[in-house]
Amino acid sequence: MSSINVWTQWDDLSAPAGITLLSPENFPLDTSDLSQIDFYVPLYMGGAKALSYAAQMPNLKTLQMLYAGYDDALAFKRAGLTICNAPVHAASTAELAVGLAIASRRGFSFFFQNQREGVWESRVFPSLTDSKIGIIGYGSIGKKIAKNLSGFEVSVTAFTQSGRDGSLTIDQLDAHLPELDIIILILPLSDSSRHLFNAKRLAAMKDGALLINVARGPVVETDALIKELNSGRIFAALDVTDPEPLPAGHPLWSAKNLLLVPHVGGNSDAFEPRGRALVESQLQLLAAGAPLEHVVAQG
Repeated sequence: MSSINVWTQWDDLSAPAGITLLSPENFPLDTSDLSQIDFYVPLYMGGAKALSYAAQMPNLKTLQMLYAGYDDALAFKRAGLTICNAPVHAASTAELAVGLAIASRRGFSFFFQNQREGVWESRVFPSLTDSKIGIIGYGSIGKKIAKNLSGFEVSVTAFTQSGRDGSLTIDQLDAHLPELDIIILILPLSDSSRHLFNAKRLAAMKDGALLINVARGPVVETDALIKELNSGRIFAALDVTDPEPLPAGHPLWSAKNLLLVPHVGGNSDAFEPRGRALVESQLQLLAAGAPLEHVVAQG
């Protein structure tokens, strides 16, 4: 059997016979013959540039992403190409979502600012306890968020397009929206989810409610969100924005009632060992001629 050429950022993976590992050390993408690559794992946190190399790989059979979101990879879908995602970020992203919920509800930003200014001021903020929480999207990360929240005294309702796994369908969301204290967005970006939270849905949120976005920035209509935040009526905690990265001077930076982090949901030290293990598992399947896991598109 001829060797299968696999490009990944790690040159020391445990790879089965029949797999040749290529990496930035021995096969720099800008100066090498990309037609040799059969299986491509874009550099983690490499952004659009890392993904764009896939278009220069005419013999590519598998595009293996290192994160759960795959909407940007679908632009490279073509005949003979399998696209896989990776649920290795579930634990870190879910942990961040719950952390944002606690930090936002309990006023951490207010107290951090007072700490910097040397001000001792007590203030009552809403509690996570007894909150009604809606999780929009119920894949591996959504389920992990729900599991993490199970240790708190909250009620959780999940929403999906299909209503799978005991969730409600998204077309039922509007009926529940005015009752939810916290809404956590963790669904893929698609034509149907783009601007899912538009001006109308944002206006339907209850006064004082919190919107958390750990999905994709365009799931929320940015201008409408800024307007609601600056009115002081609702709160938001964003790991993702539209546009992204958020440019200097953008009005989101100065919006009221906002906690903002720079798309770090999955970027923790838990990523690398989980990412390596997933790629190694996929290579074992590849070498054995078995179906790959986590397939999200088949050209």
